Amino acid sequence: MPVTSALLISKPYEERRAYATACKMWPGVEWVCASTPMALSGYIDSIGDARLVVDMLVGAHQRLMIYPRQGFMTEQEIPDDIRTAHERLRDHGFTRRLAPETAERS
Repeated sequence: MPVTSALLISKPYEERRAYATACKMWPGVEWVCASTPMALSGYIDSIGDARLVVDMLVGAHQRLMIYPRQGFMTEQEIPDDIRTAHERLRDHGFTRRLAPETAERS
């Protein structure tokens, strides 16, 4: 049976990467993303560590920028102000969840 549509369920901050990865791996499928709606403050409360949550968000955003070059997902448009915010957070030490940028997919 051919698959024409599928549902992706992920953490709210990972929806975009999950979507872009699925589009790359299965380009003929119509993807719908879903996650439990949660405010940032609620997510921080559930994790119990605000710095870890920001590290996770910075790492997730970095992957949106580097994974297309590595062949893992489709290119995503990222506005300049979002890139600037990412760089500022990274430069302020939110780096614990960054992926190595040198590894290229063979």
